[in-house]
Amino acid sequence: MKSAYELAMERLGKASPTVKLTAEQKKEIAELESKCAAKIAERELFLKGEIVKAIDKGDAAAVEQLEKQLLSDRKTLRADCEEKKEKVRNPAK
Repeated sequence: MKSAYELAMERLGKASPTVKLTAEQKKEIAELESKCAAKIAERELFLKGEIVKAIDKGDAAAVEQLEKQLLSDRKTLRADCEEKKEKVRNPAK
């Protein structure tokens, strides 16, 4: 007799079958993730430096704006990375 977990996993597999990736696709996705992480880190370093400068000046509005920009940039870069990875996973689309 199958457990509830096994039954749920079977249903999930039928609803959205897993995609088998080739070694080349896995390599491309890993490279994209690495580049994305580097871009995010680069942007964080720059903006955190700007935040420190704004704090030293006592400009609370600029600090808040820079923090919002940092969050926005992270979100944008991650979305761009996910879009590129999806193109690697499904080249036909």
